[in-house]
Amino acid sequence: MVKDKQVRRLFEMLQTGKTLASAAAITDMDEKTARKYKRLRMLPSEVEKPHTWRTRQDPFDSVWEKVSAMLNMNFGLQGKTIFRYLQREYPGQFADGQLRTLQRKMKIWRATEGPGREVFFPQEHYPGVLGASDFTCMNQLGITIAGVQFDHLFYHFVLTYSNWETGTICFSENFESLSEGTQNALWELGGVPKEHLTDRLSTAVNKSGNPEKFTDRYAALMRHYNMNARRTNPASPNENGDIEERNHRFKEAVEQSLMLRGSRDFSTREEYALFLRELLDQLNSGRRKRFGEELKMLGRLPMKHLESCNRLDKVKVRSSSTIRVNHNTYSVNSRLIGEHVNIRLYVEHLEVWYGQKKVEMIPRLIGENKHYINYRHVIDWLVRKPGAFANYKWREDMFPTIWFRMAYDSLMKAHVTSVAAKNYLKILKLAARKSESAVDEALRIMINQGMKIDFETVEDLYESAMAMPLVKEVVIPQPDLSVYDELCQYATTAGVE
Repeated sequence: MVKDKQVRRLFEMLQTGKTLASAAAITDMDEKTARKYKRLRMLPSEVEKPHTWRTRQDPFDSVWEKVSAMLNMNFGLQGKTIFRYLQREYPGQFADGQLRTLQRKMKIWRATEGPGREVFFPQEHYPGVLGASDFTCMNQLGITIAGVQFDHLFYHFVLTYSNWETGTICFSENFESLSEGTQNALWELGGVPKEHLTDRLSTAVNKSGNPEKFTDRYAALMRHYNMNARRTNPASPNENGDIEERNHRFKEAVEQSLMLRGSRDFSTREEYALFLRELLDQLNSGRRKRFGEELKMLGRLPMKHLESCNRLDKVKVRSSSTIRVNHNTYSVNSRLIGEHVNIRLYVEHLEVWYGQKKVEMIPRLIGENKHYINYRHVIDWLVRKPGAFANYKWREDMFPTIWFRMAYDSLMKAHVTSVAAKNYLKILKLAARKSESAVDEALRIMINQGMKIDFETVEDLYESAMAMPLVKEVVIPQPDLSVYDELCQYATTAGVE
């Protein structure tokens, strides 16, 4: 079949004075064919008539009215789903090999008769105007800290004009993480864009129907930095497409860097944070020109950070020596039972304040309906009420290490429940009042050597471990300077300078 390229070449040869025969030979074309295109002065694609007829009957003509009705009712139906339905409704009429015919017919229908598709409108960005942020889950990367799976999120902040990006490791999509991540980004940036765009985070955006678009705390954060808050519309994550795309690219870059590193394990969280910091610096290095344009247009930072914590006032300490904070339970010192304390809830810890004094700092729990019980808060009363230990709701938190758990199991085998509980609680009180690590070491020695577990033996081992040898008196003799004089005299006679 003659191509357009050959005919164009034919026309060029004829214009240079070549004969029809020689021009046809040069373009690898039959002379009769060359004569035809010389006469028509048209290309093969212009001569060819469109194929508008079928070479065989459409096997779906008889059922197409039903298929189009199904598509009008549910545009998302796939060709394979409809084809299996037709095979069940009309046994033996449609062979498996006709699936592609139906899919092509449906494709044409969607493009010519189906509903219009969603249109995406490219946006033009301007320097210093918009910063976008989002949380992205990093768990699929398989990061471990000292061999332990490190499940976490990454709060990701991007300037949409230059694509300059930064972020903060966090563990929940709460307001404290949003506030700290945003402020970290702005102070690292050294300025403030005019607008901040997020998706519909519940910590920042009120539910539909609320007269106030944004939560009070988020609105206060935006006012502090003199930024206009923007949000995406419901079910429209594409409106925050810049940060969504950067999330994907960032995690892809982390994955590649981990491959080059040869390990996904980090000795400490600080080492992992430094790894991410160096990667972000590398990614931002290619954006310096546009980033420089943004810096000139950014607003000024305020005088100081805004405190990234949630204050909860008058939280009552229950009779179980616990408080309830954000649907989680934490223990506090039993002295506070019946009192009301103030809570400052930060990203990774909470502070308990009483009488304008901080009395506790506790790791913050992620999620809901969890508990953090410190045995030191309740051990005094457990020793007084050992019968409560067997069925204590949070008994598992009373075993600081595996050796304490094994010690209790050993006591349970050797004694009745009440005696075992009394002995174990005395051991636990010794750990609380003296040294958990020393008692843990004593239990390890006893269990490994098959010794009988009892409080007195543990206490004796603890005391012996704590007994330090007396410091010996060290006598340093007065140096004899005559030796130095002899050495100097020898160097002089030998001519050594």
